[in-house]
Amino acid sequence: MGALFVVVPGVVVDHDLAGAAVAPQDRLSAVNDVRTTLLQVVGGLVVLFGAYATWRQLRVSQEGLRAAQLGYVTDRFSRAVDQLGSDKPDVRIGGLHALWQIGEQSARDRDAVLSIQAAYLRTHLPWTSTGPGSAANVSINDVAPLETRAADAQVALTALGVLCQHPRDNPWLNLSSTDLRRADCDGLWLPEINFDRSCLEAAGLYHANLTQSSLVSANLRHANFTTAILRRARCVLADLRGAKLVSADLRDTDFTETNLREANLRKADARGAVFRNADLRMADLRGTDLTTADLLRVRLTDALASEHTRWPSGFDHAGAGVITTEDPGPEPSPLLQPPTMFWQVPPLSSAP
Repeated sequence: MGALFVVVPGVVVDHDLAGAAVAPQDRLSAVNDVRTTLLQVVGGLVVLFGAYATWRQLRVSQEGLRAAQLGYVTDRFSRAVDQLGSDKPDVRIGGLHALWQIGEQSARDRDAVLSIQAAYLRTHLPWTSTGPGSAANVSINDVAPLETRAADAQVALTALGVLCQHPRDNPWLNLSSTDLRRADCDGLWLPEINFDRSCLEAAGLYHANLTQSSLVSANLRHANFTTAILRRARCVLADLRGAKLVSADLRDTDFTETNLREANLRKADARGAVFRNADLRMADLRGTDLTTADLLRVRLTDALASEHTRWPSGFDHAGAGVITTEDPGPEPSPLLQPPTMFWQVPPLSSAP
């Protein structure tokens, strides 16, 4: 530093003067100017080095904080999973809520949380429709809502339907053969979920999103799908007797060999839907858009239609036994109706 500020300025000035004679005061002033410039350069280098050192320290601190956060999340995750094995329902509910919060905050753990919630529902609410004493033999009006008979399962289902709104790496979740009778799924996002052979009888699915979900051989009797999105879903061999699909989006949905007797499809958008060998007897099709639907060998005896029902070109609905009647007009607001999961299911008029 001494050489830089004592020797170098004089050498620089002498070099620039190239032997020219100048007054001592002028030479001293030039040397001081060089010293000032060098001091500014050194000061700038010190500031740059300090900024770099601070940036490096900040990076190290951030990495340490991130590692601490990951460790904290992992610890919370482990404790929440341990709570799911408790004998006390309130402890299990606490664990499910903790997993829900982790799934909201940590994209890295979201798929794992969804898989655990789906597995929790499958293992705690298995569904079988055969064998003596089967739950399938119990009248749906004698079944309590899911939030009453299994509050922890309702929490898991709600959390799953909320977290599925976020992007996920593994799109498919398995909820096959699960007992979800009278479940509250209103407004939930349940796209690309496997509900094959599950029972959602009298479940509330108002404005739910089930895009591309699989409902093969599922029991959906009296389920409320009002304004729900079932686009490109697979409902092959499903039981939708008495189901409510008012104003639902059924575009490109596969209803092959599905039982839709007495179902309410008023004002539903069923363009491109497949109803091959489906049973739509006594169904309400007033205002339904079936413009490009596949109605090959569909049964429509005593189904209701109106002047607003749109049929495929050339389809003889009168010859198929459809009864044309007045349009029902605007649909009542769902806010004025009792919750689906609490209402008493009326008996079906058709044979089993």
